[in-house]
Amino acid sequence: MSSVLSKTRSVMNQLPADTVRLLSSSQVITSMTNVVKELLENALDAGASTIDVKLENYGLDRIEVRDNGYGIKAADAPVMAVRHFTSKIHSHEDLERLQTYGFRGEALGSVCAVAEVAITTKTEDDDISTQYTLNAQGSIVSQKPTHLGQGTTVCVLKLFKNLPVRRQYYSSAKRCKEEVKKIQDLLMAYAIIKPQLRLTLTHNKAVVWQKAKAADHRSALLATLGSSTLAHLLPCHHHHEQEQIFLEGFFPKPGADVSSSSTSVPDKTFIFVNNRPVHHKDIVKLLRQHYAAQYADETAQNRYPILMLQINVPPSAVDVNLTPDKTQVLLHNKEVLLTALEALLVSLYGYRPGCDTSMERLASFSPTSKTTSGEVEDEINAALRDNPPPSSSSSSMSDDWVVNQMPGGLTSNFSLGDDEDDKTERLPSELPKEPDDDADSSGPRISVEDWSKGTALTDPVSLEPLQPVQILQTSAPSCSVDETETSKKTVNVITEKRTALTAFDLISNRAMKAPPSPVALFEKEARLEVLREKPTASIQDISSAVKDRWKNLMEEDRKKYEEKAKKHLEHHDRTCAAKLASNNGAGSWKERRSTSTHKRKPPLSNQQLLDELFSAPRPPKTPRTAIPKPSQPLRCCISSLGTRLQRLSSHRSTAPPPRGLRLINRLASQSVWVISCGLRLMLFNPFRVQESLLLKRLVENHVLSAVTLPNPILVTDGSLGGSDNMETLCDMEKQSPDVNGRMFISDPRIVANGFQVRLTPGSASAPRHLEVTALADCVPFLGVEDLGEIMTAVRRRKAKTVQECRPLKVSNFLQSEAVRLARQMPAHLSREDAEDILSRMQQQLGESKRTCFHGRPFLQPLSDVPQTDHEAKALFKPLGL
Repeated sequence: MSSVLSKTRSVMNQLPADTVRLLSSSQVITSMTNVVKELLENALDAGASTIDVKLENYGLDRIEVRDNGYGIKAADAPVMAVRHFTSKIHSHEDLERLQTYGFRGEALGSVCAVAEVAITTKTEDDDISTQYTLNAQGSIVSQKPTHLGQGTTVCVLKLFKNLPVRRQYYSSAKRCKEEVKKIQDLLMAYAIIKPQLRLTLTHNKAVVWQKAKAADHRSALLATLGSSTLAHLLPCHHHHEQEQIFLEGFFPKPGADVSSSSTSVPDKTFIFVNNRPVHHKDIVKLLRQHYAAQYADETAQNRYPILMLQINVPPSAVDVNLTPDKTQVLLHNKEVLLTALEALLVSLYGYRPGCDTSMERLASFSPTSKTTSGEVEDEINAALRDNPPPSSSSSSMSDDWVVNQMPGGLTSNFSLGDDEDDKTERLPSELPKEPDDDADSSGPRISVEDWSKGTALTDPVSLEPLQPVQILQTSAPSCSVDETETSKKTVNVITEKRTALTAFDLISNRAMKAPPSPVALFEKEARLEVLREKPTASIQDISSAVKDRWKNLMEEDRKKYEEKAKKHLEHHDRTCAAKLASNNGAGSWKERRSTSTHKRKPPLSNQQLLDELFSAPRPPKTPRTAIPKPSQPLRCCISSLGTRLQRLSSHRSTAPPPRGLRLINRLASQSVWVISCGLRLMLFNPFRVQESLLLKRLVENHVLSAVTLPNPILVTDGSLGGSDNMETLCDMEKQSPDVNGRMFISDPRIVANGFQVRLTPGSASAPRHLEVTALADCVPFLGVEDLGEIMTAVRRRKAKTVQECRPLKVSNFLQSEAVRLARQMPAHLSREDAEDILSRMQQQLGESKRTCFHGRPFLQPLSDVPQTDHEAKALFKPLGL
């Protein structure tokens, strides 16, 4: 997230060259979501509590993000979009104390390079807001005052205007809709982590999604995901005191319905690191593994759980400067974090054989624990009840099974929500230091050093330390033909399931493939030959053909594949032994930890020398000296001045009050004026008066243009409202007849309302004929019935003017036109325009009509002008403090 649009109260400064070299990401805006994310995080850094996101044409034509944050100071405006200017950090070392979303100062400059940008901002100290127009380099082109309130509004127009290929990419409606969905998912993530934030997403003036302010994370999840989804979530938290790791969130309840607690896409798996939405591959894998392990079938294998996980670590323990969009982070203590997260998941979902903990987790048990042997015995009994051991007469096998069934070492405290306290599974934090009283005291004891190095448990056959990597081997290195034949499942490359990754592989970053067997090596070569011979063969046919070829394979050829498999096995064992040796020992662990946390020092920079050579020297700033204002003493006498003022006040009290309406001044915060009406002050709304003046002019003089109809409409006595109306229409003023004797009615009361009526005189053989040949298409549903309404007004009310003969549909249309024209007036009228409207109101509307056609008054009483000192003092009331 860019910090160039600084809305904080600190001053923006340019980052040093060394810091720019370390932080620079060469950020390029590639989508509408990138623009919204950067502007949204800038608003959050500015302390905004309300953010409105408006899109037009999916954001390609316009993206507007408005907030109510601190605003941008006038001193910072010239550099607010210049690259590497920010107020959030001053050097690279400030990332260890980072509390904001942005720190590079690059994003807004990248937006200016691909779009037209206008920024409107106002701080708490400013009187009015200012709109800045920026060019492609982020420099200010123009500025003007506006009327918006405190905060910042960033308007991005014509996105990718100079990138036709990128704009062509979004020519598909499907991709544009997917981009709007990504923006909505982004806003949902910030709405969950920021419960006090109010968000609104609008597309083409239609509200797509909105979220009101909430009290806590639970209320935010309720407003975002709904009550049906929240009913399947359980609040959990976990604290690792040693590494200062805090885990909290809402996870699916154990045994919850898969369709209600998970989705097929990861859009509702919300992961936050220090309140920043991130995508972390290892954390998602661990969450999916423990969630899916509680279901016996495979319905949850390819689904993502609906959850909210908030991870709080010290800022120095996370590196957010990993990708340009900062959605991926680098955790310095990833192993400890994943161990703590697995502890939370085991406490919630219980221990499952499908997500077995590694030997490294068992080695984390400390022999200095305060856990009593009775508690350990209870945990072992609970594990025996949940997972009974295999039937065997060997006592050593049962002991090994108990050790393998115990969960990993948990040295931190964890707890569930208040509703699940009774269901919490308490896990042992370590193995017992001494054997039980009933055990043989002469047996071998496990030392602390052997246990920490992983050499405490040995193989009873080879007497060698157990290697954690051996849990990845699901089958023996070699496989005989008989075993392949007796297996229920056809063993081939397609259907054979390889070893699944465990949490141990994720935290140690050494996921290794099992060595291939002789059958697997043969299958790899035989499958290609079968496909060349039969390209249209199915998977079952290929598997059966490979199986038959293995049966008929000569003994010498089979030994070749066994020798190849043996070499792969030896190479695998050497690799595992080397990695195990590198991880054993306290000294190597300390060295790895010190090297991993060691910070790479930036190289010495010659940027200062380059700046001196290629940039012109800036002249030193000279302080401005205050120029004294010219003054001239005036000779006056205070006593004589007071005497004259008393005379003027006495003369004013005897003079009659002024009459008529007089303009005084305009209110800056409102589009109204203060006028005086005698001894009373009133508020004057010129827009309402302008609407009434426009309506009066339209009703009196406006002529609706008629459009010729393809088929004329016959006018009858029934459609016109009776024979009396027909006679009145025929008697109206007409034009001269044409060669056929037909005449058009030219009365202004008919023509001004958008009607063109043609009259054909009657004869002895044929009666007279009336028809409407043209109608006004601007008035919806105008017809012969409205013509009858005009005739009724002429006949009954003796209407002689056009104003008195307007039908209801025409009157409503003219009112809407008056409102439309009035809205085109400028927001702030000049004094001359306001005086002109006030004088025309008095001349054209008179004293009787002082309300608009909506029923709202033109003048609103404000206060009376005091006439005496006593009345003036009565207006000033003391504050009741």
